[in-house]
Amino acid sequence: MSRIVLGVAGGIAAYKGCELLRRLTTAGHDVTVVPTAAALQFVGASTWAALSGKPVSTEVWDDVHQVRHVLLGQEADLVFVAPVTADLLARAAAGRADDLLTNVLLTAHGPVVFAPAMHTEMWGHAATRANVDLLRQRGTVVIDPDSGRLTGPDSGPGRLPEPDELYAIATSILDRPATARTAAARDLAGLTVAVSAGGTREHLDPVRFVGNSSSGLMGWALARAAALRGARVRLVAANVTLPPPAGAEVEHVTSTAEMGHAMGVAAKDADLVVMAAAPADFAPATTSATKIKKQGDTGLRVDLVQTADVLAGLVAARTDPAQILVGFAAETPTADRSLAQLGAAKLERKGCDLLVVNDVSGGNVFGRSDNEVILLDRNRASGPFAGSKDVLAHDIWDAALELRARR
Repeated sequence: MSRIVLGVAGGIAAYKGCELLRRLTTAGHDVTVVPTAAALQFVGASTWAALSGKPVSTEVWDDVHQVRHVLLGQEADLVFVAPVTADLLARAAAGRADDLLTNVLLTAHGPVVFAPAMHTEMWGHAATRANVDLLRQRGTVVIDPDSGRLTGPDSGPGRLPEPDELYAIATSILDRPATARTAAARDLAGLTVAVSAGGTREHLDPVRFVGNSSSGLMGWALARAAALRGARVRLVAANVTLPPPAGAEVEHVTSTAEMGHAMGVAAKDADLVVMAAAPADFAPATTSATKIKKQGDTGLRVDLVQTADVLAGLVAARTDPAQILVGFAAETPTADRSLAQLGAAKLERKGCDLLVVNDVSGGNVFGRSDNEVILLDRNRASGPFAGSKDVLAHDIWDAALELRARR
């Protein structure tokens, strides 16, 4: 169980903090909510107290004998503030200590994460940008806001990401503290990454298809992690119904051929390319324009043909020698062939730079939030790495960046 301070500033997006709080407490974390006085204009203290099971205060003068304005920051494993307004960014950057939350920010020993939410003009203002840059230089993780509907009729960058996105970021930092350092440093800033996710479908008729059980969760985690670390993210999604990760440019596809074309475009000038999707290896030789009907008691014989290898195609089309190509291999080890052996053979066959290998025996991995993988490049095998897919995503980006530095 981790001790978390959930800070809340005075913006309309404060309502999303309620769902984030619920997710954190349901997972077993000890959460203390510290709102600003303005935040209580949007969500009352009684709501935060009921959801957290703890009293809520904005003042340094409450429980002075416990020195709460110091202890809360000192004892927290994570301080996560959502939403963060332009005003709070300015006060935090200036080192102000004029309420309980800003005192906590000054005394925090663990990672501090800010999730800003404000109108587009405020987010883009030179003063706000300077405050964000200064906070990141000091090691604070500042999440870029999403783009979408804001207060009133306005729309654009400045929207608070959805609670599930915020929860994934919070838990990945708790589970892997090094993530806070790379996220604050924005070590992928200036780089473009292309990521594929999900499982393709090859239609037999308008309602039936050949496919697989890929959920897209790993690709989503990779896109989320790359955006957190400052990259421009292009995400090609095959039959994934999850809300798009904040900050990612998403293109939806259905078939392996569509996946190959979309990834070819996305990867053309990308610095890092990750094929986390599970393209169908086979497709029906013919597709019926109408639903195929049962005919008596006879079965249906389907001729399958092999689809194009998307990863191999990306390797063949690569023109930039500095580009790093990462593939995934879902394998089922046998008594005579280990996971590492299967992965090494596939790495050689595909020609990519890094291969992420996982054991999918018995349906493992698909649809689950956690995984265990080994990472293979031409010189070594590392791992196993185990944990949530959000944690593993950062391990994969670390390995890809290390390979890029060796080029």
